[in-house]
Amino acid sequence: MSSNYDVIVVGVGAMGASACWQLARRGVRMLGLEQFGVGHALGSSHGHTRMIRLAYYEHPDYVPLLRRAYELWDELETASGERVLYRTGGIYMGSAGGEVVGGCIDAARRHGLAQEVLSRDDLARRHPLFDVPADYIGVWEPAAGFLLCEKAIGLFARLAMEAGAEIHGHEPVVNVELRDDRVTVTTPLQTYHADRIVFCGGAWSGKLLADLGVELVVTRQALGWIWPQSPEAFALDAFPVWGIEQPDGSLAYGFPMMSDVPGLKMARHGRGRPVDPDTVSREPTAADREEVLAIARRYLPSAVGPTLSSRICLYTNSPDGHFIVDRHPAGGRAVIACGFSGHGFKFASVMGEILADLATSGVTPLPVGFLGLARFGKSVS
Repeated sequence: MSSNYDVIVVGVGAMGASACWQLARRGVRMLGLEQFGVGHALGSSHGHTRMIRLAYYEHPDYVPLLRRAYELWDELETASGERVLYRTGGIYMGSAGGEVVGGCIDAARRHGLAQEVLSRDDLARRHPLFDVPADYIGVWEPAAGFLLCEKAIGLFARLAMEAGAEIHGHEPVVNVELRDDRVTVTTPLQTYHADRIVFCGGAWSGKLLADLGVELVVTRQALGWIWPQSPEAFALDAFPVWGIEQPDGSLAYGFPMMSDVPGLKMARHGRGRPVDPDTVSREPTAADREEVLAIARRYLPSAVGPTLSSRICLYTNSPDGHFIVDRHPAGGRAVIACGFSGHGFKFASVMGEILADLATSGVTPLPVGFLGLARFGKSVS
């Protein structure tokens, strides 16, 4: 087994697995190291589905990245022969002057995205299953949909290895030494050397990158699946992905039902309770289940029914809620991708391309400057 590589990727979750594929298909001699099994359910990218949307209310500068992400998700499907992206359309609801609706409209206006603004009467007529406040309007986006998150990670990893990548599961990194001439990575099994390293540690990024100087707060988040009163109304061919801005600023959101995943999935997007990823309880509680049921009772009363399943995932929150993608301040041999703050999975396809660019040439043509460390006053050499 070799101990010398061009690039080592630390963390083979959504971003890391995508980076492994993008590096391997370029002929880069690379190693991916994952502390758990590849495709584990201990971090941020499990629970069957993740939403994807173009009219990004969080910041319009994400839209060019999303356009490329859609292209690369299609490319993944072509390369693998498997489907991971479902375009169902999406409906977002909130007050006319709120962050969600206002941000979606602004992003669509700036980037010429297909979108339809629905009045309160339009919303009631076209989406009668939702019960929202009287002053709420809607934004319909035909390009929105969802991704099969666990399947996508598995496909990235499989294609990477078929292209020549070496990936090790159950091999945690215990030390990294960044030198001027090389990178040295130590695990319980071996010491490896490489020209470059890519950090994609997810919820463990704060521990891997303790010297970064930017606080990353890991939070515990609940997902739930409910059996609705009229399942056919929420079927894949009848119901879109959706999001509703709540009074506390969080987003209630959900998906249509899948034939092989019983129940209607919904959850709350907003910072949960801060936790340590190594000691957090991943056993769902009655309070976790109630959080999901409360969303159904408030906004989708016909969906209220027995809870079928619950999951706990983790957010890794940056100080401003935006991703951190840059070279490491310690030098150009290290690239970091962290702080995805609960809304990163949809970008995994393009993030792999960005990280491969940065690891091989030090720059990327994709517009990621707004995600750099400079916004925190950190300089990169």
